Amino acid sequence: MTSAVVFAYHNVGVRCLSVLLDQGVTVPLVITHNDDPQENVWFESVAKLSRLHRIPVITPDDPNAPEVVERIAATQPDFLFSFYYRLMLQSTLLNIPRLGAFNMHGSLLPKYRGRAPVNWAIVKGEKETGATLHQMVEKPDAGGIVDQQAIPILENDIALGVFHKVTLAAEMTLHSALPKLIDGSAKLIPQDTTQSSYYGGRKPADGVIDWRESATNIHNLIRAVAPPYPGASTTIAGQPARILRTLREKQQTAKKGNAYLYVDGNILLASCADGGVLRIVAMELDGDIISAEVFRRRFGVSVTLA
Repeated sequence: MTSAVVFAYHNVGVRCLSVLLDQGVTVPLVITHNDDPQENVWFESVAKLSRLHRIPVITPDDPNAPEVVERIAATQPDFLFSFYYRLMLQSTLLNIPRLGAFNMHGSLLPKYRGRAPVNWAIVKGEKETGATLHQMVEKPDAGGIVDQQAIPILENDIALGVFHKVTLAAEMTLHSALPKLIDGSAKLIPQDTTQSSYYGGRKPADGVIDWRESATNIHNLIRAVAPPYPGASTTIAGQPARILRTLREKQQTAKKGNAYLYVDGNILLASCADGGVLRIVAMELDGDIISAEVFRRRFGVSVTLA
């Protein structure tokens, strides 16, 4: 009977743990996170799934602490898997499993190593991303690739939709690769380091719109941080605002230069510095969702954006 200790969190953690259980892998222990009360927890719970299947769950602050390492070693696992677990695992843990330690990463490695790979891929205007199962080594996201699955990123996809596609890609990747890992036939492909890129965790300042950027770049930022993420922030006539959803318009304004918001009939639009136009589908002003009509009453037909 094959066994695996699992470090997991979020939807990818739930779906990949489900794959292990479906394929008959014994899971003696799951390590996950306590939900942060300051975070918008919109995703599924690994802890709940584990308890449903009567799997012991722990939530250590430090997964590399000696007592955690000792408990994991005592299970003598064949594998160690990490599925969207947020903390780094050191070599003392990675050397425990008999058949290796493997991580599921939310990008097509070697691109977008590091944190928030889905959000960064959208910010950077990528047309595809995916999920990669790779061997875990001490350097983040650098081990040999077992398998990966690509998914498309469409022009108006927001981060939540892309993340759901990446979750399915992760499930498909593990479902296909797991039998080969178990029988020893999986082939590890070294990553091409000339193609690698690394990005850190995103901060609130990364979500502030720079209206000097092109319409494409602004649209990419807005959809990368659209709810349930915090939304792209700006100010309108000195009032705090969040742009929650936009669509690319085919039209261009004749005038380039300062960006501005304007009302055209019952539609609110943003003319960007490069002349590109975005339709504002959802905008929050000083905490309230406002329509084009409310915008007109407050600001008139148009307002310049700094």
